[in-house]
Amino acid sequence: MLPNIKNPDDLRQLDNKSLIKLAAEIRDEMISTVSRTGGHLAPNLGVVELTIALHKMFNSPRDRFVFDVGHQSYVHKLLTGRQEAFETLRQYRGLSGFPKFQESPHDAFNTGHSSTSISAATGIALARDQQKKDYHVVAVIGDGALTGGMAYESLNHAGHLGTNLIVILNDNEMSIASNVGAMSGYLSRMRSDPMYYKGKEDIENLLKRLPSVGSRVLKVMERVKDSLKYLVVPGMLFEELGFTYLGPVDGHNFTSLKSVLSSAKSIKGPVLVHVLTTKGKGYQPAEENPDQFHGIGPFNIESGKTVKTKGAPSYTQVFSDALRDIARENDKVIAVTAAMPGGTGIDAFGQEFPDRTYDVGIAEQHAVTMSAGLAAGGYKPVVAIYSTFLQRAYDQVLHDVALQKLPVVFALDRAGIVGDDGETHQGLFDFAYLRNIPGLTIMAPKDENELRHMLYTAVEHNEPISLRYPRGSGIGVTMEGDLQQLPIGRGEVLRDGTDITIVAIGNMVHPSLEAAEKLALKGVSAAVINARFVKPLDEDLILKQIDKTGKVVTVEEHVLAGGFGSAVLEMLAKHSINADVSNIAVPDEFVQQGSQSMMRAKYGLDAPGISRTVVERFFPGINLRQVRQRG
Repeated sequence: MLPNIKNPDDLRQLDNKSLIKLAAEIRDEMISTVSRTGGHLAPNLGVVELTIALHKMFNSPRDRFVFDVGHQSYVHKLLTGRQEAFETLRQYRGLSGFPKFQESPHDAFNTGHSSTSISAATGIALARDQQKKDYHVVAVIGDGALTGGMAYESLNHAGHLGTNLIVILNDNEMSIASNVGAMSGYLSRMRSDPMYYKGKEDIENLLKRLPSVGSRVLKVMERVKDSLKYLVVPGMLFEELGFTYLGPVDGHNFTSLKSVLSSAKSIKGPVLVHVLTTKGKGYQPAEENPDQFHGIGPFNIESGKTVKTKGAPSYTQVFSDALRDIARENDKVIAVTAAMPGGTGIDAFGQEFPDRTYDVGIAEQHAVTMSAGLAAGGYKPVVAIYSTFLQRAYDQVLHDVALQKLPVVFALDRAGIVGDDGETHQGLFDFAYLRNIPGLTIMAPKDENELRHMLYTAVEHNEPISLRYPRGSGIGVTMEGDLQQLPIGRGEVLRDGTDITIVAIGNMVHPSLEAAEKLALKGVSAAVINARFVKPLDEDLILKQIDKTGKVVTVEEHVLAGGFGSAVLEMLAKHSINADVSNIAVPDEFVQQGSQSMMRAKYGLDAPGISRTVVERFFPGINLRQVRQRG
């Protein structure tokens, strides 16, 4: 049936039996495609029926859907004319793994970070009201995204506004669904039945007439009735915020879904529809291990095992191992993560040190300020967050940590180019958004061994400090035994040279060394400096080397504006040094999806690209073997 669904209009005449068959085909298509491309499989398997029902009951793109984060948007893509392109999911110049209005008019808003959907949907609804139009606006948000404070800010405001808005709460917490769901539905019906209120009054009147005991029982009831109400009525919080609460309903039952969505469309004002789903529905490995299949690389469909290549450990694994080593010797070390214990390597720390591990949910702002409080209390919190997600807590880093000079360690995973997740997840801005904060030290290791020493240095440092490291495997270098404290603000010369100086930071150091080897074959003597620190820079070391060559190239896997190269240029200007400088970095654009190696090659952030830039910028049009002979 799936090839016949060219757009949502093709769903209109299908009965439930046909919809069930279509849901099965969609699951097969997603499992087959994601097994090759990787992606967010479990969230999408859980919303197949819900997404089909939304498109059957609403009229997209006239009605607008906003998917929170976008991890659950694959079904939506398949139903809105993107079936033929689905095999290009998350590939270079292919379909994005997230909603993207450049792809289709059915994507009302681009998403990728959590807890934004209700805010965006509220804005779209207000724009509709300003234009005096009457289409529906629907935000689809998961229970995990409701751990983000922004979701509650928007719920509070939307309830206050009272405009027509539908919020679908996709609740895939399975542990309480079977026992709470039926009772919740019963209580919801009872709350809306006028006979309930009459019965309540009759009971109160009866108790008042009872001698002695009745009045005391009534007083007790008055004291506890609100607490009982909030305990047993799951939608009461949303009702108090100004929403009409519907549900919970079975998110895999088309009859229930169509009925509740029909009701939601007819209600004036904001409505919250509580839908219970099973994450990974329809694929046993994903149902049994929904966390593993939330975001997964290519895998074997029969076994559910990921396709892994042998090699060096990942930077995340090295960080995790080093953090536990440090914590065994230092009982003040605390690990903090924002809903990413597995992704950041904090899960292993939590198994060994459960009383010193805090997962705050999708609440980066809270994670940072809570860590500031821990530091103020004498502890050494290590906040492990993806580079792209720490952006969400900029004010907290500045105001709550740096301003007070509190020793919080920011361990920024997935820094630099992350690959197939694309624009919303590239960690290319952390140097720029952290470098301007007074008193914050910023460093980046050249390889996985240096990461261990930098983490130890960060924990021993008594002021705010950040270290960033890339996604993926390390270089494969030998791990030195004892952890060493690095001198703050000191780099190292890894290769001497007389023609040009390459100053590299982080994971660009080894490609720079390879580039120097290539240049040497062409007669160019290139020095290579491992800067180690973006802030403070090792000014003496860099200036001394530049004085030898007069030419310098900076290399960073980061945006050009405000990054490491900018710091070097500012330093040269401060000392009135008139050097010939070129900066290799990501230009002023958002980096699209594509493999890390592909995107690094595109932006000249690999050994061939670095050597090519040096030749074209500094030694064009000559026989490079004659460079030294010409002086």
